[in-house]
Amino acid sequence: MIVTAVKMPRIRTEVQVMFFDTDCGGVVSNIAYLRFIEIARTLLAEELGLALAEMAETQKYPVVVHTEIDYRRGAKLGDRLVVEGWLDRLERVRFWCAFRILRPKDNVLIAECRQSLALIEMPAGTLLRLPESWEKYRDLEAKTQPDRRTA
Repeated sequence: MIVTAVKMPRIRTEVQVMFFDTDCGGVVSNIAYLRFIEIARTLLAEELGLALAEMAETQKYPVVVHTEIDYRRGAKLGDRLVVEGWLDRLERVRFWCAFRILRPKDNVLIAECRQSLALIEMPAGTLLRLPESWEKYRDLEAKTQPDRRTA
């Protein structure tokens, strides 16, 4: 008998700060950090079974409902950054993803972000329940996360 351990989906990707990511002083603009997070969120969606081609075929998409981001330090032109992302929390029709942007060369935390998302079906924009296959993450979350209602 083979037992496979279920883990909360996590991704890690690298980005390099380009000219179009910065202002005239060579510092990354706030909106560029959200683009870095969009890249990570797309990769995380694939880990959750929401592949881009399949989304286009089924017309079922994750949409951002809420974003909160804390900018800790500025990144600059040419910096190589690492974006980490993970499934943080599941609700009935919403799920939360968390992200961290780091600069490995000096081990600096650049930004932290949490996003609430929902699944919708287009073209009507119908709100969908989260897939049954994600229940394994809900069970895992209950075992590894503190009770947020009392926090």
